[in-house]
Amino acid sequence: MDRIKVDKNSKMKQKLRLTGQNLHISDVLGVIAGSTAISFNNAKEKTYKVVRSYLEAESKQKIIYGVNTGFGPMAGHVLAPKQLRRLQYNLIVSHAVGLGEPVNPVFVRAAMLVRLNTLSRGNSGVSAALLKHLGLLINAGVVPIVPEHGAVGTSGDLVQLAHIAACVIGEGKVWYRGKILDAKSVYKRLRIKPYVLKSKEGLALINGTAFMTGVAVVLADKSNRIMDLALRNAAFALEVTSGYSDSLSPQLHALRPHLGQQLVAARLRKLLSKSSLLKTRVKFHEEYSTGEDEEAKIISELLQDVYSLRCIPQILGPVWETLQSHNKTVEVEMNSVTDNPVIVYQQKKIIHGGNFHGEYIAASVDDLKAALVKLTMLSERRTNYLLSQHVNGRFPPFANLARPGFNLGLQGLQFVATSTTAQSQSLAFPHRVHSIPTNADNQDVVSMGSDAALLADKVAQNSFIVLAIELLTLCQLADHLGIGDLVSDSSKELYKLCRRAVPKILEDRPLGAEIDELVSAIQKIDHAK
Repeated sequence: MDRIKVDKNSKMKQKLRLTGQNLHISDVLGVIAGSTAISFNNAKEKTYKVVRSYLEAESKQKIIYGVNTGFGPMAGHVLAPKQLRRLQYNLIVSHAVGLGEPVNPVFVRAAMLVRLNTLSRGNSGVSAALLKHLGLLINAGVVPIVPEHGAVGTSGDLVQLAHIAACVIGEGKVWYRGKILDAKSVYKRLRIKPYVLKSKEGLALINGTAFMTGVAVVLADKSNRIMDLALRNAAFALEVTSGYSDSLSPQLHALRPHLGQQLVAARLRKLLSKSSLLKTRVKFHEEYSTGEDEEAKIISELLQDVYSLRCIPQILGPVWETLQSHNKTVEVEMNSVTDNPVIVYQQKKIIHGGNFHGEYIAASVDDLKAALVKLTMLSERRTNYLLSQHVNGRFPPFANLARPGFNLGLQGLQFVATSTTAQSQSLAFPHRVHSIPTNADNQDVVSMGSDAALLADKVAQNSFIVLAIELLTLCQLADHLGIGDLVSDSSKELYKLCRRAVPKILEDRPLGAEIDELVSAIQKIDHAK
């Protein structure tokens, strides 16, 4: 994909030239953030024109689904030429009927770019004018309001994408410069006219997986941040508990050479390379010996750490591998042609098929969701270990740094970590198995990919909450132990970030606003470092 720098309003802004084939997750994130603007490959305009002309010529001679016929079970209704443009309008307004709360505008913006990219391939029969119009809306920061409930993810994200398409034709409401406005009023502000759909163009806008894929792109970034924080929390926890270093041994993990397990162990070794707080097995053997007593004896120290400390690479390794698989699936999907029918002009073919089915994304976000739930459970169990004096045998109850009994420390926050984790566990069930036939049984096996993606996002948000509570617990115990100057650079950075949001807790105080600030802060950590 071509990228050039342009000077606009005295600010350098990266320009993303869409080809329909080389869009990356990082590109989408740049557009979402507003640091990247969209342009098109002008050389492809001739291709769009040729494909469009071919489609129009063929539709005058042949019956083509969604071009000169009705939709779904009504595909047997062949329409007159004068009805074809109105048909596309009817398709959009009849499907823009989603209900519920508006979804995160970040998801909508990502979906708009994904849809635009796949149409840019030149296999959907849309005009260059439609592509430019959608690109203009993205560059101008116009974001259609898309309700939560609607699509079943099989003929694509029909309902959610219909709300985006409604904005294209001047219908519905949008976010624009921080306000909710009628789309028509925003067009007046921009001094442009709503787009008038040509035959098939409405179908091309809503028939595909762009919405669920847009959510999946954002989830990829969130999940990478969650994974990075989970690893750094884990390293911090090993320092606070003086965990055994041999659980990270390269020789150990070489004997079970799963890539994720090895990479997680290597990352933890790197994070802890300058720390002097971990215990070595050599030191343990120096302190304890088998002896020659005839009777069994009890030693005062555990021979091995609990699983939430000892098995971090074995638990987070599969999570890392799931993230990598998710990233690959997303990048393939957002560079794919997912509407129907598709035009292969070079071979003079119009092919009717099912590329709109969302099973790939549904499966990927379901797997990702389950992985994030396991990561959340690992964090919550460590928090329980750290806060439970009768379990750890060394720390004050609930990281109470004042007067246990009179002060309650983090007792209330542990309830939040536990209940949030439990909610995620309930959400872990794969949503894609909830296939309910619809559309007069035309759509008889559906993916539920959009809802699966939105549920995965809920799990991701829950992960941040649980990780934030673990981090606060670690900081409290680091203060109790007085090891602030001895921990690794990564743990020092986390400690400072946490304490900016939540100062040391001695006396009980309302913590809600402080925890919200901490959750927000950890979501902004640059995981690329």
